Amino acid sequence: MGSSTQFLNIKDVSTAFKINGKYYDAISHINLEVHHDEILAIVGESGCGKSTLATTIMGLHDPAETKITGEVDFEGTNLLKLDEAGYNKFRGAKIGMIFQDPLSALNPLKRIEEQISEVMTYHTNFTAEQKHKRVLELLDQVGIVNPERTARQFPHELSGGMRQRVIIAIAIACKPDLIIADEPTTALDVTIQAQILDVLRDIQKENHAGIILITHDLGVVAETADRVAVMYAGQIVEEGTAEQIFNTPKHPYTRSLLRSMPQRDNENDDLYVIQGNIPSLQRMPHDGDRFAPRIPWVKDSEHEAEPTMHDIGDNHKVRCTCYKNFEFPDETGSVKL
Repeated sequence: MGSSTQFLNIKDVSTAFKINGKYYDAISHINLEVHHDEILAIVGESGCGKSTLATTIMGLHDPAETKITGEVDFEGTNLLKLDEAGYNKFRGAKIGMIFQDPLSALNPLKRIEEQISEVMTYHTNFTAEQKHKRVLELLDQVGIVNPERTARQFPHELSGGMRQRVIIAIAIACKPDLIIADEPTTALDVTIQAQILDVLRDIQKENHAGIILITHDLGVVAETADRVAVMYAGQIVEEGTAEQIFNTPKHPYTRSLLRSMPQRDNENDDLYVIQGNIPSLQRMPHDGDRFAPRIPWVKDSEHEAEPTMHDIGDNHKVRCTCYKNFEFPDETGSVKL
């Protein structure tokens, strides 16, 4: 992965939604790079802004209801400056998106072949025969056993795992450079989940694609990601290689997330529970450490007034200096529920 080249650069991006006439930031000042040949996982609890980041990159927000600032530089083009027609040249061709819910992403009235061909009709000049051949190739690539049969079926005739494979086939039909996978395995059982992740890894290797994998499942991240960005309350609080994040996590939020994962070797222990909840958009604090209210035993003086990202070596970055002296209260402390 050492020689991989950066082709997506997210610079100081904020997205605010209009609620009752006022704008509230869902994501604030995001800076991230994505390289060819890598899987970057974005993790965090539900409501932390992961999907908003994905839909911002894809240009899926209504301009009348959102205010977006910053720059999304994709292969030299700032996507945020494009109109709908400009975006359509990138979506599907250069950037593929795998949505969370395959049933709502597929058209119930169209056969699978038609839905996969659609993106090729738009972005290639393939003949009908070439498209048919490519559809079967794609279905085979995503691990569907009988591509001919599946191509003729409608979405309701397929299982959840099969539908998710079809969504992936649509996303990769034109061999995009960037694939954004938004919780691609959430509704699937563990076996199917592992197969879907294998498919994503194979695609990444074959097409030298960069993949943004959005998930709240740290097990998926440990198995799949090269690099990880941890999000909390619309901000990135830690970023590093998967190894750094899992072996030497620094930010109190990252450490809390990892500690709340079930461990095989301590079946009798209660699970660690992070106090409180992510603040709603309207209640999002605009200064100070946004995670501070959930670790009340850490003194105010430990937090920066305006927390920034610090590179602590080897491109491992962490927001705020509160990590330096952070410890969990002892096991009888008030954090255990």
